[in-house]
Amino acid sequence: MLAPMNKKCPNCGLVNYTKAVNCARCEADLFKSSNQDKRRFSRFGGLYVRALVLFCVCSVVVLSFYISLIATAAKLTIEEKATVRRAIAVLKERGFTSEARLLDNFTVFRSNDNWLNASVTKENAYAATNFPFEIITLYPDFFSYPLDDTERAAILLHESKHLAGGDEHAAYQFVWKNRKQLGWIKEKYIASPVWQSVRKQTIDNAPELFVCATNELGDCTQ
Repeated sequence: MLAPMNKKCPNCGLVNYTKAVNCARCEADLFKSSNQDKRRFSRFGGLYVRALVLFCVCSVVVLSFYISLIATAAKLTIEEKATVRRAIAVLKERGFTSEARLLDNFTVFRSNDNWLNASVTKENAYAATNFPFEIITLYPDFFSYPLDDTERAAILLHESKHLAGGDEHAAYQFVWKNRKQLGWIKEKYIASPVWQSVRKQTIDNAPELFVCATNELGDCTQ
């Protein structure tokens, strides 16, 4: 009965007998090559285990960080949640479907600063977003200063751009250029403190919207 041939030479590829010490074709040391293969496999396995451990550690750190942001800030009240839902409904009705979906399905709302927000200076008193954790803090002014749900929708539309990774320039530019579609128009809201403050901040963050050949130093989106 012939001995099984299953020892493949790594040098020339010839399959040798199991008990062979040297390759029958190129005389390479099969025992040495086998040990080298085992060492390579062992090193690969060690790297895989290290990578898996590193991934698990990073995941735990990120999850702990996220939980700390959620846990150190208060939830919205039932009335505040209802107000937010109405504002998001305005966005859906006016055609801002993707922004409304992001706010409705992937965002956690809080009513005061978590430990991270409390450590930095905030740009305005209406809302703040923690990207990429998809957390929006809605301050008391969000509920008291806007004239109606359309103005609150404008604020949430701004924050939705931050949820998607946009900077202040992108957020202010998008809201100001799409304010008519939202129904947030000068004729109705010019006396609103929200309109006035957002217009001023838009001039600061997206000045190109207010400097153009046809309407120098005026609103180029009119």
